[in-house]
Amino acid sequence: MRHMCMFAITVTLHLYFFFYCIFLQWVLSPKYFNFPFPITLTMIHMGFSGLVAFFLIRVFKVVSPVKMTFEIYATCVIPISAFFASSLWFGNTAYLFISVAFIQMLKALMPVATFVMAVFCGTEKLRSDVFANMLLVSFGVVISSYGEIHFNVVGTVYQVTGIFAEALRLVLTQVLLQKKGLTLNPITSLYYIAPCSFVFLFIPWYLLEMPAMEVSQIQFNIWIFFSNALCALALNFSIFLVLGRTGAVTIRVAGVLKDWILIALSTVIFPESIITKLNIIGYAIALCGVVMYNYLKAKDIRSSQISGESISDRAAKDLKSEKRSSNLYFPDENSNNGLGGKNGRNNGSHLDTNVDEEAPLIPSLKGLLSRTKPS
Repeated sequence: MRHMCMFAITVTLHLYFFFYCIFLQWVLSPKYFNFPFPITLTMIHMGFSGLVAFFLIRVFKVVSPVKMTFEIYATCVIPISAFFASSLWFGNTAYLFISVAFIQMLKALMPVATFVMAVFCGTEKLRSDVFANMLLVSFGVVISSYGEIHFNVVGTVYQVTGIFAEALRLVLTQVLLQKKGLTLNPITSLYYIAPCSFVFLFIPWYLLEMPAMEVSQIQFNIWIFFSNALCALALNFSIFLVLGRTGAVTIRVAGVLKDWILIALSTVIFPESIITKLNIIGYAIALCGVVMYNYLKAKDIRSSQISGESISDRAAKDLKSEKRSSNLYFPDENSNNGLGGKNGRNNGSHLDTNVDEEAPLIPSLKGLLSRTKPS
């Protein structure tokens, strides 16, 4: 029952992601709200998220800030923020050219991009079984793209570039932050990364969107932008809730269900988004590869946990045997010197601590021989 409740919570939060994507498409599309400035919209999201994170950490003390030095910020936070801003910029710009359904189909490439970047950065080994799954996912995405009626090269390039930027951000987070022992939850992540991403987004905004905004008639509705920014913020915080209460396998299974629901309902809300048979066949093939990839990753995690438990069990057994061996007879080497039994036992205890430096849980040969009672 508990697992069913956790699964329902995960699906609900993924459906909230569906609402965010639909809302984003509605705001950016020229056919609806007609605000074709994705960088501006992303900067609003980053500014609002950073401001809320500041109040949660500094004013309301909901979570404590991590120990952040200038070196860590310059070598870790800034590169991660740059790729985070790039992924948002390219990913949100794709909504101007291609449909929500096709964007979700292209997002099936996310495991491929993450695997490629992880191999490139040296955090993942090139395995034949995982590589075969990546080829299957890529093949399915190619078929789905071939079946897209309103295929747009520019939108596809934007989306794929955003996917690889997001994959590189994930890998850099693992390489740079985790190796330094720094763990950021979504609140502290937004606190440090959102302002820096806002600065990175200012450069393309100044060059690309600001001149167009000066000459175009913009309808600015503060409630639309506030609700959209609140939606983006809640989506980031929902990730923290899901990760804290469910496992990785549940999240991935619910994510696959979310993708199908998002593709189906987006075609109902946006009639111009048409799905063909090749779209469905290609995306189904890609999802088969994604499911197999998730299975292999879950299997690797389970095997590493089992091996870790076996090592701890072996260490506990060695410690128990060490305690049992301490009850054996110790010869009183100082009895002839008139030191008495108490001092003799202390000397035996001193010999008992002589262990092998390379295997500290295994007593040395000298220690074992000294514990043998003479015949």
